[in-house]
Amino acid sequence: MTRTLIRCLLFLAPGVLAGQVAPPPLEELVSRLAAISAVSGYEGPLADTLLRLLPGSHRDRAGNVVLVLGQGEPKSLIACPMDEPGFVVGGIRDDGYLTLRRAGPSPGPLADQQVEGQRVTIMGRKGAVPGVVGVRSIHLTRGRATTDAPFTFDDAFVDVGADNAAQVVALGIEVLSAVTRAKAPHRYGDSLLAAPVAGRRAACAALLRASQQARPPRGSIVIAFLVEQNFTRRGLLTVARTLGPFADAVLLDGVSDTAASARPVSPDPGYLADFEVWGLPVRYAGTPVETVSLTAAGRMERGLVLRIGGGE
Repeated sequence: MTRTLIRCLLFLAPGVLAGQVAPPPLEELVSRLAAISAVSGYEGPLADTLLRLLPGSHRDRAGNVVLVLGQGEPKSLIACPMDEPGFVVGGIRDDGYLTLRRAGPSPGPLADQQVEGQRVTIMGRKGAVPGVVGVRSIHLTRGRATTDAPFTFDDAFVDVGADNAAQVVALGIEVLSAVTRAKAPHRYGDSLLAAPVAGRRAACAALLRASQQARPPRGSIVIAFLVEQNFTRRGLLTVARTLGPFADAVLLDGVSDTAASARPVSPDPGYLADFEVWGLPVRYAGTPVETVSLTAAGRMERGLVLRIGGGE
């Protein structure tokens, strides 16, 4: 039966299994993952971090990070997407400015306006390059007319401090280099953390920690951190068709705390017949200050420990 679960999980978790290295505290891990950019199709840096943190995991042919716990039947899947909305360099102008193209589908009609005047990071061949998205100068215009169209990424000019195209190339930037908003996870309140895609990063942190604490499962459980979930679902489909079929599957993600529950449709019923979503509620979903409760992330972690170890 297909169903959606957006629920609070209030169970106590068992201790770390003997012989395993304890994972970082949840708060530290969420902040660490939330500081890493992973535009759809460019998840490599986040995948590298997860591989280092998750002993026994490997990268599959799609770029997913996969860990198999136990063996035999029944076979289950618990997965969390790594990717996020973002852009790629669409062009390098002679004057040193960059233009943008979207990577994957638009996350919403207001997403482009949240990029104007923001700090960004360009992932070049030589590493991360900081930059800013320019804002129209109020000194060169008489003010915007009421008929002005809203800012879109087609209007964006990214300034990386270069005076010409040759200087841009020397920084290691090229057409199709990934571009995201600069990440600076922000803690506030009793247990809140704000960052782009904070809910998704917190869900992945909960899964990573749970996979290292749970009792050995009955049968086998595949833990997967997925690429391109926002775009083609290539990561999820690769896991399903190479390691499935699965008796049941859970997809973790951040969800708007005001969103109504929806029945998810399995992307491949032959391999993912019993498909459900565990949503971690977030405030201000899809914005630079998407906010997640670390307390709620802890409840998800404890629920996952029981799910992996055979409890409900």
